[in-house]
Amino acid sequence: MPVDTTFAGRAYPPGDVYVVAREKLREFAEATGATHPAHTDPDAARDLGYPDVVAPPTFAVVIAQRTEAQYVEDPAAGVDFSRVVHADERFTHHRPICAGDRLRTALHVDAVTQRAGLSMITTRCEIADEDGAPVATVVSTLAVRSEDDA
Repeated sequence: MPVDTTFAGRAYPPGDVYVVAREKLREFAEATGATHPAHTDPDAARDLGYPDVVAPPTFAVVIAQRTEAQYVEDPAAGVDFSRVVHADERFTHHRPICAGDRLRTALHVDAVTQRAGLSMITTRCEIADEDGAPVATVVSTLAVRSEDDA
């Protein structure tokens, strides 16, 4: 089944609250080679003015991908994730993400286009705190190879 282009423009309501755990930030920092002590040591983070350990900038993708699953896992969307190549990822941070944050994310499917046997999908995840204040925006572009492209 090909990717359904009519999903372009669709918006999904914010999902469940994501509680940013100190341990998840430590694991992500280690996995990505982010060695600044503010990512793992609460005292180092507080010395810099943060309330707790601070996430590496790309940690926002963890939160975004959980929300993008609403779209990617919808059988009607026609996205075969085994045929996906990540083409682009952009982050706009409105404030740092810190351990203890309680975040909600709204998903927007900004574009779904077909080009040369590829479906190009652009999603935008708006991450906010529980009061609705913006925290980060993650824009992702996925290239989905057609089933004919073996």
